[in-house]
Parts: sequence; structure tokens; C-alpha cells
Amino acid sequence: MTATGEAAGMGVRGAPTGPWWWARRRSLVLDVCLALASVLECVAEGARFAHEASVPLVFGVLVGVLAGSVMLLRRRWPVAAVLVSIAVTPAQMGFLLGVVALYTLAASDVPRRIIAVLSVMSVVGSLVVVFVRFDRDMAQDGYTPGVWLIAAISVLVALGLTGPPVLLGMYVGARRRLVESLRERADGLERELSLLADRAEERAEWARSEERTRIAREMHDVVAHRVSLMVVHAAALQAVAVKDPEKASRNAALVGDMGRQALTELREMLGVLRRTPEGQVAEKPSAAEPARLAAAVAVASGGPAEAGSGAEVSAGAAARGVTLVTGEGGEGPCLADLEDLVGQSRAAGMVVELLAEGAERPYGASVEQTAYRVVQEGLTNVHKHASGAKTRVRLARREAEVAVQVENGPSDGGADVRLPSGGNGLVGMRERVSALGGVFVSGPTDSGGFRVSAVIPDGSSS
Repeated sequence: MTATGEAAGMGVRGAPTGPWWWARRRSLVLDVCLALASVLECVAEGARFAHEASVPLVFGVLVGVLAGSVMLLRRRWPVAAVLVSIAVTPAQMGFLLGVVALYTLAASDVPRRIIAVLSVMSVVGSLVVVFVRFDRDMAQDGYTPGVWLIAAISVLVALGLTGPPVLLGMYVGARRRLVESLRERADGLERELSLLADRAEERAEWARSEERTRIAREMHDVVAHRVSLMVVHAAALQAVAVKDPEKASRNAALVGDMGRQALTELREMLGVLRRTPEGQVAEKPSAAEPARLAAAVAVASGGPAEAGSGAEVSAGAAARGVTLVTGEGGEGPCLADLEDLVGQSRAAGMVVELLAEGAERPYGASVEQTAYRVVQEGLTNVHKHASGAKTRVRLARREAEVAVQVENGPSDGGADVRLPSGGNGLVGMRERVSALGGVFVSGPTDSGGFRVSAVIPDGSSS
């Protein structure tokens, strides 16, 4: 019982007053009333039996009290109550006891065969007593009907005393068991619904966690590479600012282009996060915002400010050999963009070689984007941890899969650009590749460098 149920089941002074207690109390009152009525009936019939049998009156009254008191035990021991009622049948007492005991027996959980045996015994006992009593009374009145008439009347009386209480008890017992089974089923369904609700909450929490991880991984892939290149170019700009102003100007322009690319991809990502449930963008930025943001980045990076439109910014970036990602409607990078990606690292001073094997063929968008991100993160790690190392990028286009590898040699001890590392790059690459059913391997090489490899199956070709 719950705390509320316990509170509802207690009276003012702590006495129980719940529905269960009231039902038990009503049953007890009913049993006591039936027992008193049965005792009075049995005492009266016991006194008459003592007079007819010429036995002491006290004996008949005592038998009547004991037989009638059995009514109090009918719920706990229904079989004993029926046996007592059958035992006192020859004394023509216990009519109420017999009827109520048979009803209780039929409504209980006693096996059917025991109910049938005791019912037959009750019918036979009543039949014999009624037959003898009826024949004797007819003989005393001087009327001698046929034996078949007496037998028929005796059978009807015996069946009338036994059949109705047994049938009614069986009906009430079956209905009670049905209600209990329905209640148990309802409780089971309630528990099952509670478990389903808990599991749904767990699945929702898992989905939220997965979505947060995916967004964090996407933000890392989008920003880390661009910002790493910006830091590398900034370091080069600082080194050549005095000696070679022209090269410093080119590096400043590259830093500005990298910043614009990072802003464009970030805006693309935030646009996805700001979509409404109907799939529409909640708030569309103004047309002048890309140019304003690009000009701010260019100024902050030390390069010339370009305050033109978004088209002018893209044209300026294309003139410098830098690929900008379209912010509206783009489906993300693909394998065809690897040449531009490698070119950006070359422009930052990295000695990098791209080797492509196999004929060009279309793959799923997620497959091409994952392969691109693996190469991008591999090059970013080279910028961070192996400045000046020679790097080789391999791309193998196969019939049902794509394989990419980024391998760099040992660092040549160049300038340390002091790029921070959160240690999430390799984890994010492994998660991306594993989500598509691919294989990801990373680790140091014998020559002192580092290798990142991934084989991604193309599910769209199956």
C-alpha cells in the first residue's frame, strides 16, 4: 500500500478506514449474523430431535450450538462446513448451514472434483432423509402413496436444496476469478506501460546525446581545419612581414579567405540547427551580412578589407585558388573537392602529394563527405603536430567502397605554430567511419610519422 493509501486507510486516531478494511469488516459482520441464525435454527431442530429420539435435551441443544457455530469457519474451511452439514442431515438440522456451506464451497478455489463429490454426498443425504421422513409422515396420516411418487418428490427436494447454491457459487467464483485476472492484467499492462515510458525516455536521452555528439563532431570538422590553416598562415605572415611584404600580403589574403570559409560553413551549420519542425529556416540573414562578416574577418586577420557583396567575396576567393562552400542548399563536401583541400595545405607551406586510383564513380553523399572529412582531419593533424612534414594523401575509388589514407613523415623541426588540440579529431573520424560500417585505423609509422586510414563501404551500391 502506498503512503497515500495508508493515509486514506487510517482514521482520526490511526484506525484503518480504507476500502479493503471496510470490505473485510462487512464480511465479518455477515458471517456473525449467519452464524447466529444457524445456531438458533440448529438449537431448535436439535431440541426437537432430542424429544423424538428420547435423548437428553441438553445433548440436542449442544449439538445444535456446535453445528451452527461452524458457519463462522465456512470461508477458511468450506469443505469442513459441508461435511458437518451432511453429518447433521439425519437429525434434520442445519438447513441454512448446508445451503450457505455449499455456496461457499462452489465459489472457492477448491478443485472441481471435490466440489462434485461433496455435492453428490449432500444430494444423497438429503434424498435419504426426505424419503424416510416423507414416507413416515404419510404413513402416520393414513395415506400410502406409491414409492415412485415419494422417490420423485424426494429427488426434487434434494436437488432443490443442493443445486441452486452450488450453481450460484460456481457462477460467483468464476466471475470473481475473471475480475481478479482482469485486474492482474491491468496491473501488468500498467507496469509494461511504465517500462515502455522509461525505455522511451532512455531512447530520447540517447538520441539527444547522439545528436549533441554529432553536432560537436561536425563543428569540429568544419572549424578545426580552417582555423588551423589560418594559424599557420598567420605564423608565416609574422615571419616574412618585414623581409617580404608582397608574400606577407598574399598570406594575409589567404587568412581572410580561410576566415570567410569558416564563417560560411558555420552559418550553414547554424542554419540547420535553427530550422523549425516543418523544415523551414526560422530566420534568414540579410543579404549584406556575409559581406559584413567577411570584411570583419579580413580586417581582424591583417588583410585588406573587402566590403563587397557575397558574390564579390566568392569571386575574390576563387581568384586566389580557394574553394568556398556554398551556404544555401549545399550538400557538403565531396571527393571532387579533395584537390582544392590539398591545394589549401600546399598554400600554407605543406609538402603534400595527392594520389588517386580508380575511375571516377558516384558514391553516396554521406560516403563522400566522410572520406573528405577524414582527409581534412588528417591534414589538420599534420599542421598541428608535424609542422613541415612531407605528407601523402591516397584515394582509391573501388566498386563498392572508398579507401583514403593520409600519411606524413617526421617533422622537419619547422616553426611551432602552437595549435591547441582537444584530442577529439581521431575519435570523430572513427565515429564517422564506424557509423557507415567502415574500418578506421590510425597510428605511428616506422619512420617516425603518422598514418590515418579508412575504408568506407558504399551502401547505395548494394
